[in-house]
Amino acid sequence: MVLPIATRIDRLRESMKKNNFHAVIIFSDENRRYLSGFTGEDGNYDESAGVLIITQNNLILATDSRYKLQAAGEAKLYSIYCYEKGFVKELPDIIEHAGLNVIKHASLEKSVNKYRVALETSRITFELYSKIKTKFEDSNLKIDLFPANDMLKHFRIIKDHQEIDTIKASLGIVENAFLKLKKQIALDMTEKEAAWLLEKLIRENGADSLSFPVIAASGPNSALPHAIPEDRRFKKGEPLLFDFGAKLNGYCSDISRTLVIGEPDNIFEQAYTTLFNAQHKAIEAIRPGIKCSKIDQIAREHIDKSKFSKRFDHALGHGVGIAIHEPPRLSRLDDTILEAGMVVTVEPGIYIPDWGGIRLENMICVTDNGADILNTLGYDNYIL
Repeated sequence: MVLPIATRIDRLRESMKKNNFHAVIIFSDENRRYLSGFTGEDGNYDESAGVLIITQNNLILATDSRYKLQAAGEAKLYSIYCYEKGFVKELPDIIEHAGLNVIKHASLEKSVNKYRVALETSRITFELYSKIKTKFEDSNLKIDLFPANDMLKHFRIIKDHQEIDTIKASLGIVENAFLKLKKQIALDMTEKEAAWLLEKLIRENGADSLSFPVIAASGPNSALPHAIPEDRRFKKGEPLLFDFGAKLNGYCSDISRTLVIGEPDNIFEQAYTTLFNAQHKAIEAIRPGIKCSKIDQIAREHIDKSKFSKRFDHALGHGVGIAIHEPPRLSRLDDTILEAGMVVTVEPGIYIPDWGGIRLENMICVTDNGADILNTLGYDNYIL
């Protein structure tokens, strides 16, 4: 892991030079892990497992005593600063530790320019930002703060071979678990029971955790793209929509399949076929150089030409990596140009109130020549 992380840091430092930043402060779980190897995870939105301070010459991982040993063992390239009073209260000392102390109390030295420090503001509250800004001002640190979001937004967007292999392994875990689930699904099973059984199978198959809570929705509930499992029982002929994924070594997988117990009605058959063809057309069009919005358009136009026009409401897909949702987005609103190494979902859906919904989702890796479908689980045998 040392060499890839060192390469990622070098790439960030090049971006810092281009943007004239002297330091970057990283707050998010995902970028912290990506740039250091430290696997500590934040609790609530106002809790932190640690903060990275990266300059051209120093690498600091600031954390508290709970994570001190873990940080030292995992973030081999970083100097560990263990704060006792809290990150903000000790910020001047941490900045000095990072090598920016030469401008401390330099307000009287007019010849000294301010340091430009970029914050990952997309992952901190306004309250925390205000406290950081005030602390710098009260400590007479000659620092100007800037958002690092534009620099970091697409930083993880291209996956290397090791990342792609890990995502494929994570996907294999959930696909195997779903095959086992299919053998146990029965009439009168509740959504909650099916969701728990699938979660149990995923974990028993070797997942570190789930990418997100399992979605198991039946009948009219399946018309809700992010349905929460209820006590509703499975019935014959109704769509049973499952959306699930696993985390393995920090990387997520994401897959959706829709089943039916007994003979499906005509709506199910027609919608299923429409989605299958829409997904196929979209995947066939994926290649380097094409806009994400164009891929969304291809699938959406196919659905809108059918009897299910305007029944596909969400974006076609999203990037997956350390985070379950990350750039790029296969969306009408995202004109990002596809490049080899991007990993995305392609998940068209049709949702009909009071009837139900169907979603088909595969994971795709963009290659030099087109698209590589990472799934091995097909769409056959959806009738139970």
